[in-house]
Amino acid sequence: MHHSNWRLRNATLSVLCLAGGLAWLNVVGAEKSPAAPALDPVTTQRNDAYAKQLEDHLLKWLVEEYPARAAKAWQRDYSSVDAFVRSVEPNRERWRQVLKAPVLKKTGELARRPHAPLRDIQAEWITLPLGALTAEGVLVFPPGASPGSPVPLVIAQHGIGSTPESPLGPPTSGYHEYGRELLKAGFAVLAPFNLRSVPSRNRVERLTRLADTTLPGIEFSRLQHLLDVVLPDPRIDRERVGMWGVSLGGMATMFFMPLEPRIKAGIVSAWFNHRLSKMAVSDKRYSCFLDTLEEHAFFNGWLTESADHDAITLICPRPMLIQHGKKDAIAHWPDLVKEYDTARTHYEKLGLGALMELDLHEGGHEALIESGLRFMKRWLKPP
Repeated sequence: MHHSNWRLRNATLSVLCLAGGLAWLNVVGAEKSPAAPALDPVTTQRNDAYAKQLEDHLLKWLVEEYPARAAKAWQRDYSSVDAFVRSVEPNRERWRQVLKAPVLKKTGELARRPHAPLRDIQAEWITLPLGALTAEGVLVFPPGASPGSPVPLVIAQHGIGSTPESPLGPPTSGYHEYGRELLKAGFAVLAPFNLRSVPSRNRVERLTRLADTTLPGIEFSRLQHLLDVVLPDPRIDRERVGMWGVSLGGMATMFFMPLEPRIKAGIVSAWFNHRLSKMAVSDKRYSCFLDTLEEHAFFNGWLTESADHDAITLICPRPMLIQHGKKDAIAHWPDLVKEYDTARTHYEKLGLGALMELDLHEGGHEALIESGLRFMKRWLKPP
């Protein structure tokens, strides 16, 4: 009983000392970290005025001075197709420096396994090790594809909030199962897996800037390695490869085709835009990236000379189809039409106007099956 009382008194004293010590630490901490004083109106106004100076200065350079800057940067020669391609090579190299794709190396063999969510079309999930990274996606062949009857391949690239399975279903999504429609028409489909959410892309893009690369650059290198191992399949005609991307997948199509000559034709759905306005000019008629939280969409040096109507010349003379819905809030569609008309002039000056098309439809943010299938059939000619 005596020992129990002694232990109780000591425990009580310990608790009181601990409580007193914590209280003392809280007082000291409070003394060391006083609340920040509220900013006075003069300080706020001064900061706001400087911010406006900076924004006005940068917007003037980016938007108002773009035409003169681009005119100096692009020295196109329209005397022949070959001369044209040679004349834009310096721009292609500068675009390569915007994308900053890292050198990745294969560190193992391609792994294939049946992909249960798409078992009805006998799809495979393929994985290629690239050191600490992997390149992954869905690969599926149409019935009848064989070494004796090889088929063209279309890269079906998903966008934000979607997955490699999205182009293959359900039909109610903005993809309208265009991957399945391609299969029915005799195309093989490769649907690469890219990072799908805005928060994750934002976070990774911050790290890539510190590492002097970009997330699209990494995803481009992953796609190149997938093509390296998929195209030798004797069931594929490696000379007939297309790419069809929706939304951010459309960005991938426009970003990657200038640097990947194996892609012979492209469809950009719900991405092509009046790029200067889309990135930097606020307007109630469309969503401006500058006013969003999508910092992943900003890349160093992009608008020095590569607005969409100029960047398209790094794809020319390969066939291109632009799909855009008038109800799609990503753009003010009359401005998009002007951007398209300017882009198409490069094809027209080469006598190749028929190779670039615009499907301006009454819908929204989506891919359209009819014009897309017609386009791919025309230029890639499935059996």
